[in-house]
Amino acid sequence: MRLTGIIAPDLPLLVVAADEEATYLGRELPVLLTGIGKVNAAVSVAAVLARHTPAEIINLGTAGALRPGIHGTHEVARVIQHDLDGRGISALTGRPTGEPFELRAEGLVLATGDVFVSAEDVRVKLAADAHLVDMEGYAVAAAAAAAGVPVRLVKHVSDGADDDSAKTWKESVDDCARDLAAWVSTHL
Repeated sequence: MRLTGIIAPDLPLLVVAADEEATYLGRELPVLLTGIGKVNAAVSVAAVLARHTPAEIINLGTAGALRPGIHGTHEVARVIQHDLDGRGISALTGRPTGEPFELRAEGLVLATGDVFVSAEDVRVKLAADAHLVDMEGYAVAAAAAAAGVPVRLVKHVSDGADDDSAKTWKESVDDCARDLAAWVSTHL
């Protein structure tokens, strides 16, 4: 976890997982680097929100496209967890567990889980419920919701969540970081 900049109640906090995704973000806004995965994201965001309250949290990052034809930068409408058996746990306990977060009226669905999706069978299964896949979005949304801080998830497609994903991510992450920084410049 690394925080740069000063968190203020009138400014958004930018949250990214990997250094590579934050390369082109300016110094005008505070940036929290969480590390990769749901646990790192949730712990980092919760730790910061225990001490500070930004105007909102904006989670910027790369994502795999689960369906053909999805490219570019997207603000996520709904985020789900793909690696938690929420229905099973809810049936066991009688309490809702791992419910989706509805973030905006229109947009794509993001599936978050602690796996870098690079297998065709996994991609096909996830594509039934989501458009994009990442490893932090749901955790950031959950930590923000627990603290009562508004959150937006902004993802740039880096790969096709297939056999070439690891290679494609490495080759495209610099361009993705530029596009995410451009989104910040345009929208904030």
